[in-house]
Amino acid sequence: MSLYSSAVKNPISTLMIFVGVIVMGIYSIFYIPIDLLPEMEIPSISVITFYPGASAEDIEVNVTKPIENQLNALQNLKKVTSSSKDNISFVTCEFEYGINLDEASNDVRDAVSIAEKSLPDGCEKPSIFKFSSSMVPVVIYGIQADRSYAALEKLIDEKIIEKLSRIDGVGSVTIIGKPIRIIDVTVDPRKLDAYNITLEQVGAVIGAENISLPAGRIEVGRMEFPVRTNGEFRNSDVVKSLVVANNGGKLVYMKDIATVKDTLKSVLVDERIDGSLGVRLMVQKQSGANTVKIARLVRESMDELQKDLPSDVKVVKIIDSSEFIQNSINNLSETLIYAFVFITLVVILFLGRWRSTFIIMLTIPISLVGAFIYLFISGNSINIVSLSALSIAIGMVVDDAIVVLENITTHIERGSSPMEAAVFATREVGLAVIATTLVIVAVFMPLTLIGGLIGVFFRQLGWIVTITVSLSTLAALSLTPMLSSRILKGRSYYKHHRSRFLESVNRFWGFFDTIYVKSLAWTLKHKALTLIIAGLVFIGSLGLAGVVGTEFLPSQDNGRINVNMEIPQGIRIDEAKALARDFEQKVKKKYPEVTLISTSIGADEGGSLKSVFQKSASYIINYSIMLTSADDRTRSIFEIADSLRKDITGYTQVTSSYVDPGGNRNSGITLGMGGGSNLEVKILGYDINQTNYIAEQIAGTLEAEIGFRDISISRDKDRMELQVIPDREKLAQLGLNTSMLASAVRNRIYGLTATKYREEGTEYDVILKYNDANLTSVSDIENITFKGPMGNMVRVGDVAQIKQVYTTPNLEHEDKIRVVKVVSALSGIDLGTASSIINAKLATLTIPDNVIVEIGGAAKDMADTFQDLKLLFVLIMVLTYLVMAAQFESLREPFIIMFSVPFALTGVFISLYVTGTTLNMISGIAIVMLVGIAVKNSIVLVDFINLLVSRGRTISQAILEGGKSRLRPILMTSFTTLLGMLPMALSKSEGSEIWRPLGISIVGGLVFSMLISLVIVPIIYALFANARIKRERKKLQASDSEISFDD
Repeated sequence: MSLYSSAVKNPISTLMIFVGVIVMGIYSIFYIPIDLLPEMEIPSISVITFYPGASAEDIEVNVTKPIENQLNALQNLKKVTSSSKDNISFVTCEFEYGINLDEASNDVRDAVSIAEKSLPDGCEKPSIFKFSSSMVPVVIYGIQADRSYAALEKLIDEKIIEKLSRIDGVGSVTIIGKPIRIIDVTVDPRKLDAYNITLEQVGAVIGAENISLPAGRIEVGRMEFPVRTNGEFRNSDVVKSLVVANNGGKLVYMKDIATVKDTLKSVLVDERIDGSLGVRLMVQKQSGANTVKIARLVRESMDELQKDLPSDVKVVKIIDSSEFIQNSINNLSETLIYAFVFITLVVILFLGRWRSTFIIMLTIPISLVGAFIYLFISGNSINIVSLSALSIAIGMVVDDAIVVLENITTHIERGSSPMEAAVFATREVGLAVIATTLVIVAVFMPLTLIGGLIGVFFRQLGWIVTITVSLSTLAALSLTPMLSSRILKGRSYYKHHRSRFLESVNRFWGFFDTIYVKSLAWTLKHKALTLIIAGLVFIGSLGLAGVVGTEFLPSQDNGRINVNMEIPQGIRIDEAKALARDFEQKVKKKYPEVTLISTSIGADEGGSLKSVFQKSASYIINYSIMLTSADDRTRSIFEIADSLRKDITGYTQVTSSYVDPGGNRNSGITLGMGGGSNLEVKILGYDINQTNYIAEQIAGTLEAEIGFRDISISRDKDRMELQVIPDREKLAQLGLNTSMLASAVRNRIYGLTATKYREEGTEYDVILKYNDANLTSVSDIENITFKGPMGNMVRVGDVAQIKQVYTTPNLEHEDKIRVVKVVSALSGIDLGTASSIINAKLATLTIPDNVIVEIGGAAKDMADTFQDLKLLFVLIMVLTYLVMAAQFESLREPFIIMFSVPFALTGVFISLYVTGTTLNMISGIAIVMLVGIAVKNSIVLVDFINLLVSRGRTISQAILEGGKSRLRPILMTSFTTLLGMLPMALSKSEGSEIWRPLGISIVGGLVFSMLISLVIVPIIYALFANARIKRERKKLQASDSEISFDD
């Protein structure tokens, strides 16, 4: 017994099954997290190593290279990149997509443990980071303070971090730019020399006095007591009274030779939030947690916590990623609602019966809840990818129900009872319905299997469309005929209950059917002319492919702009601060859209993770400018960025700058994060001077081209450094070595951590160093003294030379080769055109054999993605053909049906050209999807023509009668899909930029493929059918002549 017969005979069972599905879907919705994108495990692992006080070249040679050498031997490694800057080494292993990152992490950990043995003394233990989309901060707050600034870290720890960490789903809460409390002991070198004491001796005394040592246990009577020698400092003033030496019977106290202060560590960093001193508080979520829910709970907690903070401490919101997510989700949800309304109108205007409309529209919630069940079971989130998949599916899930119900209605109008019509009409179109679904599955299922960036981004889309369309087919072949048999009325009912609206609808479509049949008859008589016109249109549209711009991802307004300014090297940080304050004031006055400005100047001497992702030095100013929502602004971030560029030209002291709309220029992660495209040219070679020269040539060339803006070179200009060059012979004569010399110089200038002072459970460093007033010239370094192994005092100037040397502040590697990058923002020019211009310019340059120049960044991602899309398109074309060939048991008919695919491309290119939209990853995926969407109409038409031919109609009769009969369902299914995508194509709201090309491409492609299905496919069918008839006649004539000859 067939599925539809069973459903009609068992209505209660059928209904209960689908009610159960709806209940499960509703339950799932309440437990699915909300996020911007599907959770992605980025196939890269980073090794971060801090080496405080070391230069970039020291880091490169002593830290980065040993780690790179060990990591380079790992399996499934795509490439190794690194960045060596002052104080920090950052090495990243990029693996192939699909690799088990837990196993890769273990391999990286083993390799790093081997490399650790060769790292220099003073280098901190390397840390291993595995990045994922869940590490993107949910919320970043700025916490401003005036009087309470010194105690801000402890205040935040006790009042805020402890409580926020208890929120379910919060992963970590981190303070950025916090003031560091230390016990600062600055000694006078002249007094040390006078008492014949070294800095190391003073440090040893401090460490020896601050001790708490357990001494075991003793029994006193019936009691047992632990014994401890406790010499820990009770307060920071104890340090002043320590005895550091006994000079001829006279005690020398710490206060005699040094100044002791309980203070903040002096760092060359200036962190401001809206011009006020402060720190940043970053909240990250746990993997799989609900971003929107966590952000809401954090906001509520911060509102409560603000009440308990001192009056001078203010909390301001810098970034709340949930706002952009919520707006994007809300806009896509509106798109779904509009699509539902449009589809309802289409169905009722085509069928004219509310009962039929209800049966068809019931398919939408039943199919879509299947997607929510999948998201719940698989642990995925509701995000812009899953909602976009639902927007695509909402117009497709009704297609099968429309085809089935329209045929049932036709049988009822011919006099069949609803019960009979439900079974027989479903049987007639059942094959076509299954074929169209299998084709859609053949298109979307491969998206769940492919790797690379496309696979990561669109895997969820493939599963959702596959599941919803499969569920809709099941509903169309069971629920639709069952409800039709129970709800629809027979022809006799409408004779006694006339409906003017239904009669008007039938008259209109009857008139439209007549026009179409006449037009189709004309095209069948003028096949050659029709095909020539269609061919010319197709060839003309291919010409637009060269006119339509290309890029990796559409530009997106996320309400954030980063600005970077550089002033001449060597200028004191105070000058940078004055410039920053002036620029902040100008921006606040001129741009009412700005809600907050966060400014950072300088870099921590000990190194910080922030310096990995952005340039930082005392001469570099970094601004993060937050704007109001895109819906509340008249100007986009790109227009405001252009205005900011003009403002910066007014500051003559700025040597270089860039404005980064979207704030993703240095993040390395651009997928769905906002902003525009940046083009990157990589110059690989060992010789620094040679690669710098080529980079400057390329940068100079791009500055003369229109469309290239904010051109920067990743490698900073050389800066002057004082280097202590040891005389090894003199050192050896005195029983010394270079390590002793280096430690002595470092301890006196950078500082020696003598011990840790504990207060209320928190430890603070006690740092010992020379007084800054005694370190103001080269001669002061030469006069540094330290004690040799024989107790003799040695002067640095006697065993070393001080030289002024120019060094490189940052060195990057790619696959162990030094690389420098020229980065440019694009304005008014697409990525494909920009790449062509650069390739043409590179061809005119003389590049040495030992230097490699290649285009990277978004252009490389675009090229790789387009290559994957081409392969995916070919694969899906083959799969679609195989499915249809197996379904129709014919090699000819799938070929006829697939004639609609090339013309769908015509619609895509025309729609992209007319709307000024680029061909990118999103519109590329739309082209792949159109393979399945475009052939659906042709399958329905060809299947019905075959049915009529099998019933004895001639080819022309079958085509005309089949076209007339299938016109309304083809138009209905096309318009439901088209209007389902139309809100997405027309949307201008926040977050819509990323998905608009998908809607535009599918709408344009579907319009053309619908016309081709109704006009060209019948002509191709007629040509093939007539050719087959002629071949059969020739065979028959040949066999007749053979029989006559034998006679």
